[in-house]
Amino acid sequence: MSVVTTPTIKEEIHYEGGPARGDLIINLIFGLTLIGLPFAVGAVVRALWLRFKVTSRRVSVTGGWLGRDRSQVTYSQIKEVRSVARGFGAYGDMVLVLNDGARLEMRAVPRFREMQAYIEERIASKGKPVDAPTGFTASSAS
Repeated sequence: MSVVTTPTIKEEIHYEGGPARGDLIINLIFGLTLIGLPFAVGAVVRALWLRFKVTSRRVSVTGGWLGRDRSQVTYSQIKEVRSVARGFGAYGDMVLVLNDGARLEMRAVPRFREMQAYIEERIASKGKPVDAPTGFTASSAS
């Protein structure tokens, strides 16, 4: 009997959490009107079941009803990152445009500017780990 061991891949977590709290608060206030009620329901569903995870290797989004839908994208699959500020700039929406033309939408992302810069840095280095102090990839430092 032989034992096959697989090497563990180090993955540093940059952000892990749910949508911005401001999204829920603003939409609940707006939900006091009849017109804002659907937006308030959407914000409550996002607050309960939407989770983001941005690591040194991939972007994962878990959402949908009861958090049953999961999407994972590696940085080599991302062609472009687009974002728009919401909530007076406190949070924003992001769209990851993939190489095959598909889109991964991320709504009410806290610290979205910081996250966009991090993702764009990873795309530029083609998903290779980046040394924190220098900002150079391990293969480019020589």
